[in-house]
Amino acid sequence: MTKEVMHREAADNAYLHRDFHGALSVGIAYVDEHYGPEAVRAFLRRFAGTFYAPLIDAIHRRGLIALKERIESVYATEGGTVDAQLSADELRVEVAACPAVAHMRAHDYPVAELFFETSRTVYEALVDQTPFAMEWQDYDPVTGRSRFRFYRRPA
Repeated sequence: MTKEVMHREAADNAYLHRDFHGALSVGIAYVDEHYGPEAVRAFLRRFAGTFYAPLIDAIHRRGLIALKERIESVYATEGGTVDAQLSADELRVEVAACPAVAHMRAHDYPVAELFFETSRTVYEALVDQTPFAMEWQDYDPVTGRSRFRFYRRPA
């Protein structure tokens, strides 16, 4: 019998981690219940500063285009629809529906009351030490639809 060998790399597979969001949601609910909402935000700020350090550096070097490219890439990977409009000093983002929220609802996972902080707080942290700021404008907890903007801080 002939032996067949298949060579594959992780990059050969589509990367999706939808169930991660369900676990994250449960973790956020736990931290909120036992330590409060500020502990959730503090965790997410620390996480963002460490995990997204290369993106934060890119925002310093390249400006909001680096953030626009990252947001569009994430939503394309997750199967979501995002409209990101960039001008010289502002990035306006509209998310039609959050793919993570849609996945959790479709599989009856609980969606933590503070799950939206995984976007709001993380995005704020990404630009905290840059020339930009973030404004969270609208959020629908049922669908995860959101609207927010990044803008250049006044000099």
